[in-house]
This record gives sequence, C-alpha cells and structure tokens, in this order.
Amino acid sequence: MKLKVIVSAVALAAASQSFAAQNYADFPVTVKDYKGDAKHSVAYTGQAARQVLHTSLKKLAGKGNGQPNEELKAQMLAYYAGKDAGRDIIAPATKGGFVVAEIKVDELSKKKNLAGKTYKGAVAGWPGNMTGEEVLTFMIEKAAVANKGYDPLAGYDYAQLISKFAMGAVFYNQAVDNYLDEKLEADTKPNNKAYKEGKPYTGKEHVWDEAFGYFGAPANALSLAPKQAYSVAKQKDDAFALADANKDGKVSLYNEMVFAHAYYAAGADKSGKTNYFHTITQAFIDGRQLITDAKGEALTDAQRSKLKGYAKTIEANWEKVIAEAVFKYAGSTYKDLQKLDKLIESNGDVAKEFRKYAKHWGELKGFAMALQTGKKNLGGTAVKLNRLIGFSPVLLGNTQVTGIDAKGNYVQSSSITMKEYMLHMLKVQKLMVDEFGVEARSNDVMADLGGLADKLSSGASVEND
Repeated sequence: MKLKVIVSAVALAAASQSFAAQNYADFPVTVKDYKGDAKHSVAYTGQAARQVLHTSLKKLAGKGNGQPNEELKAQMLAYYAGKDAGRDIIAPATKGGFVVAEIKVDELSKKKNLAGKTYKGAVAGWPGNMTGEEVLTFMIEKAAVANKGYDPLAGYDYAQLISKFAMGAVFYNQAVDNYLDEKLEADTKPNNKAYKEGKPYTGKEHVWDEAFGYFGAPANALSLAPKQAYSVAKQKDDAFALADANKDGKVSLYNEMVFAHAYYAAGADKSGKTNYFHTITQAFIDGRQLITDAKGEALTDAQRSKLKGYAKTIEANWEKVIAEAVFKYAGSTYKDLQKLDKLIESNGDVAKEFRKYAKHWGELKGFAMALQTGKKNLGGTAVKLNRLIGFSPVLLGNTQVTGIDAKGNYVQSSSITMKEYMLHMLKVQKLMVDEFGVEARSNDVMADLGGLADKLSSGASVEND
C-alpha cells in the first residue's frame, strides 16, 4: 500500500480570516449555560505537561555514570510513571537569551505522567514480548546503569531509544488511536455537554484539543516557516522573538514551544519537498473551527464526517513524519557502517564512530517501534521492518541481541555481517518509500542498493565511496 499525503481541504489561513482561524487559540466558549469567567475554550495543559515530562526524561536518561544508580532510576521513574508535585522541568529550560516561562511541571498541569497513557499492546520490535509501558520501564532501568545512556556491549543509546519510542507510544498513539478515533463518535464526549461539569469546553472541543497538544506545535505554528519552527525547538537565541508570540519576554511551554513530532515535521519540511508541519496544524485548526461553529450543539453526522476527514489528514501526515524519520536514520546508520567498515579494514580506532552508530541506530529503532503504535495494524510491513533492523545493531564481531533472559540480561547470537547489515539499511529506506510514500528523504542512500547487493552476492569487497 502506498499512502499519499492527504492535504487539508482548506488552504493555509488567509489574512482576512479571524485570529482563531489562523492560530490554535482563542476559540470562544460554546458550552450552554456556562457560569464561569473563562473567555476561551482551548485547553491542552495535560498534554503540555507530558511533553516536558518526555523531554526531561530524555535528559535524565543520559546522566548515568556506568554504575548502579538507584537515585537516578527513581528520578527517571518519577518523570515516567510518577504524579508527585514538585518535579522540575529539566528540559527545555532557559538557555541564553531563550527564556522559558515555566520551571515546574505542575505549572502546566498537576498529577500527570507518561506511563498511564503508553501504548498497551505488545511491542514486536523489542525482545521479551513486553507492552509499551514495560518496554519503557525496562529501558529506564537499563539507562540508570549505563554510562551517559550508552551501552557499548549491546550498541544501545537509551536516551534516543526512550525518547523516540515514547513519542510514538504516548503522543502518536493517544492522538490517532484514541482522541481522533473512537472519541469522535457521536456517543463519546458529545458536543452538547461540557467535557466535565463546570468546564468551559465541550466534550468534542476538549478531545480535539488534547490531540493537538500531543502533536507538539505552538498555537502560532502557521506563522512559522519550517526552518523557523525548527530553530525554536533548538532554542536558538535568534528564534526567541519568533517563539514569544505574545511578546511577554518569555516562551510558554504550553502554547509557544515546538515539541516532539511537530519538530520532526518541520525538520522534514526544511527540504522544501513536504508540508507536514502546516498541513497537520491547518487540519487541527479547521477541525476545531468546525466544532466551534456548532455552537454547543451535538455534531450532526455530516459535521462528524467532515471532522473525521480532518482527522484522517492528521493521521496520514503524522504517520509519514515518523516514516520520514525512519528513512533518515536508516541512512545515517548506513553511513556510520561505511565509516566503521573502513576503520576496521585499516585497523583504526572504532570507538568514536561506534558511539555515533549506536546513537543513530537508537533513533532509527525508536522511530521504527513508534511507527507501529498508530491506529492501523501495519501487518507484514511491520514484520519486514523489525526483521531488517533487528533487536540491536549488528555489533563488532557480527553478533546481535536476540532476546532477554530471565534475569533481564541481553542474549546475543551470531548475526549477518556489518556489510550485509548495510544492505538492510538500504532496504529499510526502500520500504519507507514503497509503503508510506516518504518524500523528504533526508540522508537518501538508496542509489547504493543495487550495487551493494551485487557486490555482496558476488563476494566482492564493499567500497567506501
């Protein structure tokens, strides 16, 4: 199956449209008989809290010193599974002239965690037949004893694995397989009732808002070019003015920051070949406007059908954003293998290059696992992807992780060679093109596919061009 980008039916907001139609903000209260003093109905503070729990957890995952560290483990678990008050926002924090408004998670939303919203199914791409929550807990435990999140014996970079998988297993899964799926049905969170008693938003308004919060775009995303959004996520000094939309001298992590898959959408769009960042944001705004225009009445079947069309646009493009990342990091891993092959042939020091290989492989693997947590069952595509990548990178000596024993230790077995694994990376890129129609194609090395396959089949040496 080849998925094409589904473009929003409405073009990017025109200058004549209202503020609400240009930004994901300031939609009016439509709840009937609302008695409070709220002027607007948008609310996704819980999702913003989970965004900073994720970024903080990633930071912590790289803090180990290679020795057992129960304190670090407990701290990571507090950010993943805990709900206690007082947790600092470790990242993103103020950086130079890029001033961040919030310093505590609870300033965004109280009693939030990631574990309760993690993908409930079994994760086929990781050994042990574990659920999403079990996989992330297992990785956290391993990260606590790794040196800066790195395990050279298994080739794992836990900060990357945890981050990339969590973004899929929590944010992507919750958005496309929950809020934009069954919660759009007529008998679930109806639009003619408040989401909860006393709240200034209807059931459907809040459901849609929560999905938007998981994407990670700022309210003013349509006013930012992809390169600008990318620089906001990187907290560049010269991006501060772009991020500080309300000009209060600080960037709110609630509605002015670029997080998670919104960042990767912008990263892909920098190529000029795609428009994921704006297409997804526009579909969210169009859908929210549709709900608002119902003025607190239950959505008709025709309105819900149109709303589901916007949801389909979001889902298809979001899936492609993750597939683009898989493509990109398969290319990075391939290039790392080329460099390692050259160093091995010349008896050079491989330590530094192997560390890069582990990092890029961790990003590849995390995104590949994330891709399988969406609404659709990827079936044979997922099987191929998992077989091509394996449970670990091919290690020096041509072994790979093939399982986990009863004590939680990795089991390694003989594998294909690193040169053969290079061919697998090229096949991963081809799979992303064939099955998901990726177009940005960062780090495209597919041109090497035929030549490398021929050389391996003939037993010739692999050139390092």
